[in-house]
Amino acid sequence: MGKITVETCKIDGLEIEGLKIITPSVFGDERGYFMETYNYNDFKEAGIDQVFVQDNQSASKKGVLRGLHFQINFPQDKLVRVVSGEVYDVAVDLREGSKTFGKCFGVHLSAENKKQFFIPKNFAHGFLVLSDYAEFAYKCTDFYHANDEGGLLWSDPEIGVQWPVEEGMELTISEKDTKWGGISAYKKEQ
Repeated sequence: MGKITVETCKIDGLEIEGLKIITPSVFGDERGYFMETYNYNDFKEAGIDQVFVQDNQSASKKGVLRGLHFQINFPQDKLVRVVSGEVYDVAVDLREGSKTFGKCFGVHLSAENKKQFFIPKNFAHGFLVLSDYAEFAYKCTDFYHANDEGGLLWSDPEIGVQWPVEEGMELTISEKDTKWGGISAYKKEQ
């Protein structure tokens, strides 16, 4: 775990190697604010030397849980952030031989805190919308391949994600995301 401060942001390494939280420098005045959300040179200096080839954005209502997804043969590094609203974002380590294999890390991302989350290849990823509405944007280092998608069950007790489900919150989960296996099934497939 380390912290690097460059001109446009602060980048914190986390207890799971490779995961990073990026806090941009925000310059505000009476008109509003300005920030750089991505600067290749600064990210490279902080150890994120990836070439992003695809940008995605989704919108979801409160209680929508998406994930935990990954691509099998075409894994992607991701740089994720929230443009509007708030989510709880989660990454699960699926790197073969990693000392943190199967461990998860979660972070609150919001339009207000402006944090970004860098997730390297070979992690499963998902998020839960905590605000009434959220817009989620992310950059990827490989293109999406529809026939290459894998997943883990969002509620697998072995992974143990502590989703911050508020009392009375109704979860909305796609049928596909209710049918993924847990980390034990994933290990057997490897």
